[in-house]
Amino acid sequence: MSDTRLAEIGKATAARLKKQPGVQVVNGIGFDIYIRQGFLTPQECGGLIAMIDADRKPSELLSTDADPTFRTSESCDLDRWHPYVGAIDARVCHFMGMKERQGETLQGQRYAVGQQFKAHHDFFHTDQPYWPGERTRGGQRSWTAMIYLDEPAGGGETHFPNAGFKISPRTGMLLAWNNMNADGSPNPQSMHESLPVTAGIKNIVTKWYRERFWV
Repeated sequence: MSDTRLAEIGKATAARLKKQPGVQVVNGIGFDIYIRQGFLTPQECGGLIAMIDADRKPSELLSTDADPTFRTSESCDLDRWHPYVGAIDARVCHFMGMKERQGETLQGQRYAVGQQFKAHHDFFHTDQPYWPGERTRGGQRSWTAMIYLDEPAGGGETHFPNAGFKISPRTGMLLAWNNMNADGSPNPQSMHESLPVTAGIKNIVTKWYRERFWV
């Protein structure tokens, strides 16, 4: 179903990202995705990795999927009030052109050898039991911003199977994509997965933006 609010957010954010220095636009894959190399320095990435390593625990799922292999990473919500995290969080919001209150807490994720996150959407499926609660907490997830903090020695690519697009982690690289179509309806092309790490460790941070203020 189309949604005027989400359509407007998508249009405004895409226009903002296209004007940002150093941004690469990925064309022809059925959804809006942008790449910015070196968004964070190696030193900034290292600081976030240390925080993730200190607080990580088995990742959780909103859905009721019983597959124990669906999401096998470890994750944690970073302290948005910590000056170090807050400064990076604010930079991501400025880069995206989003109000800080639209953004969920920056989530850190760690993938060791064999760990993965199978194909999923970041947008909320409105026929699921979790939706009534999420609708009152800021509504639909519009955009995703994800930053790779390091590079595993093997595997760990982000794969968009419906779009036929795959990208390998690079330290400090930011990916931003719209989870909606131009009319504000959920875009199935944004389905993505974190392929299993085959050697080393992969750390990322992800920030999801809502259509309204997140509470």
